[in-house]
Amino acid sequence: MQSERSRAIPVGRIFMSVAAVAAPVGAFAADWNETHVFNPKWTPHAKFHNAQTIDLAATAAGLTLHEAWRPGRINRDRLRTAAIYASLFWVTQIPAPFFPGSAVVDPDNKLQPFTKWGIPINQVTGAAIMVPLLIAAYALEARRLPKLTGPGSGATE
Repeated sequence: MQSERSRAIPVGRIFMSVAAVAAPVGAFAADWNETHVFNPKWTPHAKFHNAQTIDLAATAAGLTLHEAWRPGRINRDRLRTAAIYASLFWVTQIPAPFFPGSAVVDPDNKLQPFTKWGIPINQVTGAAIMVPLLIAAYALEARRLPKLTGPGSGATE
């Protein structure tokens, strides 16, 4: 049986928001430097796609936050939509290393590979953490929905 306090704290939406915001913050922190955006070896078109990736992460985060926190009761459709938006950046990291000629890090990037406890910290590691976090966030929040919805609540399934 959940306590009143645990039902009041939307832990799932908080985790979902953290995963969503981590995407543009991480992309900006990792790429707005001489290894990516200011790398003279990169073609303008490669820089365009790098900017597109950062912009996509920021847009998906904004949409996630809007769906998860806008006024009104949250329902399964809103929760599912927020989870999908939050996962866009992370899920697309998974197949990216399998594209011809791609690599998780640039060979001349002196900042990589960054490791913690012997584990390389990169986009794939981020996806391996964030995708399960988002699944758990959705499940946690979905469990709260029966308590948030019902006759007269204004929410729909």
